[in-house]
Amino acid sequence: MFSGYLGELVQQLKKLPGIGNKSAQRLAMHLISGDKNKALLLAESIQNAVENITNCSICNMLSESDPCEFCADTARHKNFLCVVENTQDIYLVENTHEYHGRYFVLGNLLSPLDGIGPDEINFPLLLDLIRKDGIEELILALNPSAEGESTINYIASQLEETSTNITRLSTGLPFGGDIEYTNSITLGNALKRRYSVNN
Repeated sequence: MFSGYLGELVQQLKKLPGIGNKSAQRLAMHLISGDKNKALLLAESIQNAVENITNCSICNMLSESDPCEFCADTARHKNFLCVVENTQDIYLVENTHEYHGRYFVLGNLLSPLDGIGPDEINFPLLLDLIRKDGIEELILALNPSAEGESTINYIASQLEETSTNITRLSTGLPFGGDIEYTNSITLGNALKRRYSVNN
């Protein structure tokens, strides 16, 4: 439908996650038909972010500084390491105000069918960090998906011989959930990870 510069803009917008053809067309029309300065400011912000944000050499999170703010923070518990899939997950954990250790970003989850192996999840860098910093507890804060489970199992198997305590996030029934509408995998996880009501 669209051609030329507008068509190219639509095609680029469609590459963003969650943006289909109609949404891309609507965004493209909004950008070019509105205030041109606002659109150029957006383009400048994108360029600045792409050019100035890189991966922290210690934890692999996206950051404007190296080391990142979390690795540079001497008040954080150095012997606790929370492993997440991506940088966004760090901020989700931080918003709980329950964790005060350090982080490590895998970047991907294991998925052999997609060609994602141990090197693609930065496991060698993670292993080096665990050994070098004497990590006492490794918290695997990964999605309870097939890829997440594979990644958790792989990391745990590779660290069997170490003294590091490996934990994972609890999974099961959400607060306010209804057992009647819960799938069998979620209910099974809730049963496996049950805990005493006396604690």
